[in-house]
Amino acid sequence: MNITQTAISLNVADIDASASFAKTHFGYEEAMASDGFVSLQHATAGPNLIFLTTGLPTFKPSEIAGPAGQGLLLVFVVDDFDEQFKRIEKAGAHVVTPPTTEPWGERYCQFADPNGLIWQLVQWVN
Repeated sequence: MNITQTAISLNVADIDASASFAKTHFGYEEAMASDGFVSLQHATAGPNLIFLTTGLPTFKPSEIAGPAGQGLLLVFVVDDFDEQFKRIEKAGAHVVTPPTTEPWGERYCQFADPNGLIWQLVQWVN
């Protein structure tokens, strides 16, 4: 198998709100958009993020076309964790979990976008 690109596709009530959050706080850029969806790309991160309007009639399989986010974390490992946390917090993002360090060395924080998706920053420490 030769995978040439990867994307994460999420159903949200307001695609513009999640896209704006990703662009403002995480540096994503719009790759393409049309009625009911927007695809974002990042210069240094892996998969594209696609936001689909919840209930979009073209979504398949239709039986799972509910809102995204239950149990989902969008996780980004960064080298400059504290700087990025301060920048995103100062820009007004809703902090769900302030910087926390787990015994196994994971330092993380979490933000919620306007659709309730959880965006997590991680830095591994000794």
